[in-house]
Amino acid sequence: MDSKATPTAGRRSLWRHRDFTLLWAAQTASQIGSQITFFAIPVIALTVLDASTTQVGLLAAAETLPFLLVSLPAGVWVDRWDRRRILIFTDVGRMVVLATLPLAYVFDMLSIGLMLIVGLLVGLQTVFFDIADQAFLPSVVEAEDIPAGNTRLEVSRSIAYLGGPSLGGLLLQVLIAPLVLLFNVVSYLVSAVLISGITRRPAAGPAPDAPRRKMGAEIGEGLRFVFGNRILRAIAMCTGLMNLIGLGGALTALLVVFALNDLGLTPGTLGLILTLGNAGALLGAMVNGWVVRTLGLGPTLVGAAMLAVLPILLIASAGPGAGALLVSVAIGLMLAAISIYNINQVSLRQAITPTELQGRMNASMRFAVWGTLPLGAALGGVLGDVFGVRPMLWVLGSLAAMVCLPLLLTREIRTLRTGPGEKG
Repeated sequence: MDSKATPTAGRRSLWRHRDFTLLWAAQTASQIGSQITFFAIPVIALTVLDASTTQVGLLAAAETLPFLLVSLPAGVWVDRWDRRRILIFTDVGRMVVLATLPLAYVFDMLSIGLMLIVGLLVGLQTVFFDIADQAFLPSVVEAEDIPAGNTRLEVSRSIAYLGGPSLGGLLLQVLIAPLVLLFNVVSYLVSAVLISGITRRPAAGPAPDAPRRKMGAEIGEGLRFVFGNRILRAIAMCTGLMNLIGLGGALTALLVVFALNDLGLTPGTLGLILTLGNAGALLGAMVNGWVVRTLGLGPTLVGAAMLAVLPILLIASAGPGAGALLVSVAIGLMLAAISIYNINQVSLRQAITPTELQGRMNASMRFAVWGTLPLGAALGGVLGDVFGVRPMLWVLGSLAAMVCLPLLLTREIRTLRTGPGEKG
């Protein structure tokens, strides 16, 4: 592993780093808006359009399907183009597309079909945004500051998880449901404005006079790099399984239906419960450093991967009334684990990947790990309709142990005590 590209956590504070602060603020705004939408979309489908569990699953799948379809060529383009411009253009594009839903509602044109199309278009632009975003951080901060940067960005996501559902639930109590999406529209605009102020953006891709290679060759180079590296391959397999089963995948298609129909919760109550549970994401980001120092990097990744899905069993056992507390606790445990897992696996990936391959590495990883999200969401919705929501939750929870197997079976991860290049 290349120790020159390796971070040393805590080398210096990023609080006074102007460009990183702008990136951090942009992500915080965008993530809060996205979490409001993530909470509101299934509620809109169920309460305004009387959607079935299958349709809710398809809506969850629509926004992540582009990761399966276009991640690989997107990674090549991200390595060729200015990553800052990609972030700005896709923020503006998502703002415009998402605005069509409240507009359609006003003119009585809102439908499941339109929501599916908007989900696909937003997801397509999110592919480019997310790949460029992860590839952009190593250009904004020094290599030694990557873990600290990822920790702060994970705090942003944690704040969004913490405040998004409660704010979304509150807004759904006082506003007509589709109009709540306007808050996400504004958040994308704020994000684009903040990112436009970032000045440090070294050119990505090959030198201007270098011959342009074929798309297939560059895609192949990224895939070979990821799946030829035992650490990256294990992370891809583990995260893919995690996304298939858990939050974002099959669980996402079932959770809102289970809460509103089986537990009898209102959208506002569900938002409050999710907010309490989502505090786990912030807690995970805060204790991550202590956990890694105590357990070591490898055991931390293995434990976090398993804890990210095992609490589904708590949700499956929840009943009306006090059972809602189990849902909150389960989500808290899962998001704390996901927060710890993401900080460390993303930092590890960025540390062992050359700058010129960051986009294609992220694209290949996203193809593998986010490609399972639409499959999980669609299957969760369909099987929930066929077999029932609660039985499917029991099935998902029982599959938790297999998620961490790729990490356990990879010695380079299992025995890893510190990040590459760090002093153990």
